[in-house]
Amino acid sequence: MKKLLLVPAVALMSVVSTPAVQAADIAQSICEYVSADDKGRLRSFLKSNKIKIRNVFDGVQCNGQNLLAFASQNNSLVTGTLMINKLPKRKVEGVLASIQSPELTAAAQKRING
Repeated sequence: MKKLLLVPAVALMSVVSTPAVQAADIAQSICEYVSADDKGRLRSFLKSNKIKIRNVFDGVQCNGQNLLAFASQNNSLVTGTLMINKLPKRKVEGVLASIQSPELTAAAQKRING
């Protein structure tokens, strides 16, 4: 009888912990692609996992920074511009102060002002 209860409990525990691990892997991959300024691989990764950048932007932090600040710090102009174009204008306006790169700041200003 104990074995009958133990097996489902172990199976349930392994299923419950899987999303947190998968989310960490996804965030790490996104940070790596942004750091490498690899737009093609970032887009491919997001598409294959059916993820939109606007849906995960608030939840993903790279080295304690939001994705745009991280892209700015690493001079990832191509992926930074991609994110600016995919995010809502209000969100870009909210993180504008954290962008250090003049090129990304100009792209963000252009997105905000139309």
